Amino acid sequence: VKCSFNSNSRAEMVRAAFQAQRSFLVLASQCQEPQENEVAVLLKPISEKIQEIQNFRERNRGSKMFNHLSAVSESIPALGWIAVSPKPGPYVKEMNDAATFYTNRVLKDYKNSDTRHVDWVKSYLNIWSELQAYIKEHHTTGLTWSKTGPVASSMSMRSVLTSGSCLSPPPPPPGPPPTFDTETPKDEGTAARSALFAQLNQGEAITKGLRHVSDDQKTHKNPSLRAQGPPVRSPTKSHTPSPTSPKNSPQQNHPPVLELEGKKWRVEYQEDKNDLVINNTELKQVAYIFKCNKSTLQIKGKINSITIDNCKKFGLVFDNVVGIVEVINSRDIQIQVMGKVPTISINKTEGCHIYLSEESLDCEIVSAKSSEMNILIPQDGDYKEFPVPEQFKTAWDGSKLVTEPAEIVG
Repeated sequence: VKCSFNSNSRAEMVRAAFQAQRSFLVLASQCQEPQENEVAVLLKPISEKIQEIQNFRERNRGSKMFNHLSAVSESIPALGWIAVSPKPGPYVKEMNDAATFYTNRVLKDYKNSDTRHVDWVKSYLNIWSELQAYIKEHHTTGLTWSKTGPVASSMSMRSVLTSGSCLSPPPPPPGPPPTFDTETPKDEGTAARSALFAQLNQGEAITKGLRHVSDDQKTHKNPSLRAQGPPVRSPTKSHTPSPTSPKNSPQQNHPPVLELEGKKWRVEYQEDKNDLVINNTELKQVAYIFKCNKSTLQIKGKINSITIDNCKKFGLVFDNVVGIVEVINSRDIQIQVMGKVPTISINKTEGCHIYLSEESLDCEIVSAKSSEMNILIPQDGDYKEFPVPEQFKTAWDGSKLVTEPAEIVG
């Protein structure tokens, strides 16, 4: 896996994370597998580097390069493949897909204005493609440890870091670890990408004040939005926990935010708030709702788009959206459309109920990697629930693949 990053802060974090993984792979190629608790200790440097990159993204939410930062932050846990068995390759692909969601936004914003961004996207995604190829060749069902040599330990890791070997001479490794080219970029394309990466640290000033919600701005009292279903089992929990497992990550307390920053309404870290209201909206404004739990928000008027990201047990009521409503990486979400919306996108979400109005029955629902999705249609003064298909069948008709929803049994 070849990476070309310059020496700016963010690039150094990514380079350091890959170097930490390379050291671990060298260790595994020369030493025998230790006990599980010792493996966790050896993985700690990689975990810390990943956490550092993700924290950097959180500290720069106002940056114009936020989609670039998000692409890196969402995919860097792929380095945790060394703790995944029996399918580390597909795990990396899953993280790569998470990056693609944000790199597609970068391409949309810059494909006609600045090719440096396009080059950066291709270069960055190629890192994960090459890592998948390396895993497929040398570690198909999980990390391959050496069958000879001493049992890996913190001391042998220090030997690797200082001398590049935990043995003298080392036994033949099962496969070469990925190489990292950190030399100065020599062609215009890589130089441009390095210049682009340098911009990732230039965040914008973030407004500190919060917008207060007065007593006369209470949300629409809709019992269906208040009802909270049981937790939905995650289909991805079969993976062996990666070094960035939430159980191992330190809890961070963030102040709640509800404010207008430029043309973006930021609603973040709200907990147990059922009277959140956004008034005085304009057509060019967007709303970004991040890590809000057990809360309900009402958005009045007409707005350009709404994004719900990493929220749990969250209810949204809105009047009109002229663009798209997106739900990403969330759980137990309920949305009520009072007016019109052309498109609602559901991605990597478990449990999403959408209440459409008479005016919004022509809305298109686009979903991927999601479960427990239901669309509620108004009928005779009540709502009738229709499940969104999660299972599909595909067949070759002689000239092309034809895919259709599989019938739900039971």
